Amino acid sequence: MEPIRESDEEHSSNINNSSQNSTKSFGKKCSHIAKKQRAKFYIVRRCIAMLVCWHERKE
Repeated sequence: MEPIRESDEEHSSNINNSSQNSTKSFGKKCSHIAKKQRAKFYIVRRCIAMLVCWHERKE
């Protein structure tokens, strides 16, 4: 007996779906990293602004 094989069309659609899923997960990873970086820069900006204001006030 021969094993049941997928048709070429089904096989190619499965490949396309897996590549789309990896692309989506890559996009999600990038957006997650971008959000983290924005949060870090926000914190650094706030700290710098606080230090500048504290330094100006001290003088």
